Amino acid sequence: MNVITTIETMRAYRKENWNSSIGFVPTMGYLHEGHMSMVERSTQENDLTVISIFVNPLQFGPDEDFDNYPRDLERDKRIAREYGADVIFHPSVEEMYPEKRTTSLQVIDRTDVLCGPARPGHFDGVATVVLKLLQIIQPEYMYLGQKDAQQIAVLEGVVSDFNIPVRIVPCPTVREKDGLAKSSRNVNLTPEERQEAPFLKESLQHAATMVKEGHWEPETIKKEMESILNENTSGIIDYREVLSYPYLKPATPEDKKWICAVAVYFEKARLIDNIIIELPERQKGETT
Repeated sequence: MNVITTIETMRAYRKENWNSSIGFVPTMGYLHEGHMSMVERSTQENDLTVISIFVNPLQFGPDEDFDNYPRDLERDKRIAREYGADVIFHPSVEEMYPEKRTTSLQVIDRTDVLCGPARPGHFDGVATVVLKLLQIIQPEYMYLGQKDAQQIAVLEGVVSDFNIPVRIVPCPTVREKDGLAKSSRNVNLTPEERQEAPFLKESLQHAATMVKEGHWEPETIKKEMESILNENTSGIIDYREVLSYPYLKPATPEDKKWICAVAVYFEKARLIDNIIIELPERQKGETT
């Protein structure tokens, strides 16, 4: 497995393997089973698999945890090698942003809800770095975890708007045995918070059950999710939402898909989770 640290070398690698299909898994490192499930899928579907490990400063706000974000390249190399990755692209901040930028990418839709209001500029930073990575690596497929469903929706828009020849492949959220979504930030939970955190998924499962049973009132569903979180966690709710997907507009029974999503602030970690619900054709338009 190669570790590439410069854009020039990464482009040369792509040129040398131009006839090979490349699957790309963008990460900020501190790899876990969620990342590796995407790597495994990529290795099954492509000739080569590239992981990027880059903690992108543009997507962190001034009060967020850029400096404290967990980093351990040697650990990541061992894990990536074990799961069959061919390349780790690990550039420095100076390599990715060598000079003062003369342009700025602004995402103008799908960011005024969920994580967007609490993290102004976050998705601009995500879109910027992913656009750069796609230009450098030039993969056929990019694998993204469904846990970051809003990110997928935003990047689908970027890929469409800029006619980038890559297919985004959403991958199911990988969870702990008790249901907590895998995240690099889980290490920042206290033991008590770790016991409470699975109730994020519990609130989402309850929402999905309500929809399955024919309850089509988003406000009622949101109140139920809020009650579960307030009664079972010490965290502060950032949001609990029911929206159309991937458009992230107010949910209606006429939508094809809904996203039920929650975010909770614990003492040193902000956790997110979501579930995508496909609305059965026979029930569209029905109300209770």
